[in-house]
Formats: sequence, structure tokens, C-alpha cells
Amino acid sequence: MSRRRKHHSIVHPVYWPTWAGIGLLRLTVFLPQSLRLALGRTLGTLIHRLAKARRHITEVNIDHCFPGLDRPARQAMVKETLQENAIGLLETAMAWWSSDETLRRITHFTGVEHLEAAKAEGRGVLMLGAHFTTLDIGGRLARLCSDFDVIYRASKNPVMDRLICRNREKFFGHVIERSDIRQILRCLKSGRIVWYAPDQDYGRKHSVFAPFFGVPAASITATARLARMNRSPVLFIRHCRDANGHYHVDFSPVLADYPGDDEVENATRINREIERGVLRCPTQYMWVHRRFKTRPEGEPPFYQMKP
Repeated sequence: MSRRRKHHSIVHPVYWPTWAGIGLLRLTVFLPQSLRLALGRTLGTLIHRLAKARRHITEVNIDHCFPGLDRPARQAMVKETLQENAIGLLETAMAWWSSDETLRRITHFTGVEHLEAAKAEGRGVLMLGAHFTTLDIGGRLARLCSDFDVIYRASKNPVMDRLICRNREKFFGHVIERSDIRQILRCLKSGRIVWYAPDQDYGRKHSVFAPFFGVPAASITATARLARMNRSPVLFIRHCRDANGHYHVDFSPVLADYPGDDEVENATRINREIERGVLRCPTQYMWVHRRFKTRPEGEPPFYQMKP
């Protein structure tokens, strides 16, 4: 088991609302998919109205990344994004508690041969994803094709951290905290597939600025570094839900001639691949994250709210 934070007093009354929320989340597994989606949209509409800070972050991201859309279209996209995030929360319950048989019936896979070819090279595989609202359900669905390890970021809430780890450990080989580079490298050296998402802003250290939808974004260089250390092939996994409530999981071909010597070009190439996945289902990307919180020297911050 991977290194993780120590947790104490998870039954303390301060965490009772979290436990109540988990209980309600567990019950949504029994809903039909159509009702689950409708409930998620309703919750997302409520979030859109009440969560001003999160709505503001989403608006800033979409305004910068989709300047070609007129304002009503961008505002509609913001609302749908928050609805998709709420649906994604309910889909997490499916990822943790639904059966393989249930999930197989509503999932379509493409590109599995690319994953198999990468595994056959015997040097481990870096399987890159991104922070889509279907993140947890997408990982569970991909597990139907192959065993792999996952990288995660520890939650500040110890109840949620414990729940996330335990449920992911049921399905994946190793659940690795993102700072544990040695464990990641050990898994790759042993021929394992390691999944992680390199699309968040972790600050200036170990990052370069590369365009993401035309906006300079702090982009981590760890992908190229890990691939270089073990000569592991790198490919992408993309997942989304269609209008019928069915899921699509796609594995890309291995990135040819990656990584190169130029870290900015390496990061630009990774961001470009992530963009391709986002454009398949733009509102199912987590625009609620502060993707552009770190700015190049001299640029003002993006996310300051007006009084």
C-alpha cells in the first residue's frame, strides 16, 4: 500500500455531515441512469446559483479558453459544466459500488490494442488522463480492460481521503500519493501501467509555461522526466459520457518520439493532447479548478473576484 497521511478521529462530530453525504451518495447507485443524470443536473443548477466562487473560477477559465464563443454561449457552458461536475459526483458512487457487469453494459471501448502494444514493450506504461468530471468512473471502466496503478492527491478531509483510497484500492494495483516518485518509478520498472493526470497547476517549481487553449499555463515536467528515466511508452486515456448516458473509453496510440530535449515543447505536446480530449466533451472537463493560478512574471492573477 502506498504512503498516505495518518488520520485520527474520523468519527468526530465535525465529520458527521461528510458521513451523511457518503450515505446518500451510496444510495444513488440504485437509481436508473436517466434519473441519476437528472438529479445531477438539478444539483448542478443549485451549485451554479449558490457557489459564487466556484462559478467565478469556471467563468474565468471558459472566457479565456473559448474567446470565440459569444457571452451567452459561454454562460451556458459555465452552467452545464457545473451540472456535469455534480453528475460526476454521482458517477463516483457508480465507480465505487457498481458491479463490473452493470458497467460493461453501458460502456464502449476503442484503442485497447494500443494499450496492449505498449504493455508488450515491457518497460511499464505511462497512461495519461485529465481531470474530467468522469474521472473516477472512467478509471473504473478502464480497469475492465487492464490492471493498472493510479496516482492521487491526498484529500484534506480525512474521511474522504480514507474512502477514496479504500475504494480505489479495491480495483487498482497500487494507489500512489503524487509526491511518491520512487514508488511510481518502481511500478514502471516492474512493467506496470501507471495512470496520472498532468493537467493541474502545481506551481512554478518543476513546471514550464506551455499553452493550454492558447493561454500560458504552468505545466509539470514530470511526465517527460518519468518517461525518460525508464524509457516507458506514453499514451492517453480519454473518457466521456454521451447523450444516451453511455460511456466511451478510448486509448490513444503511443506518442512517437516523446519526450524530446525541449521541456516547453514536451509540455506543449501533452497539453495539446489534453485539449483534444476536452474538445470531445468540453463541459465534462473540470473547469472548476484554477488551472491558470500561476502566472508568468509580470502577469496579473486571473481569479480575483470583484467586491
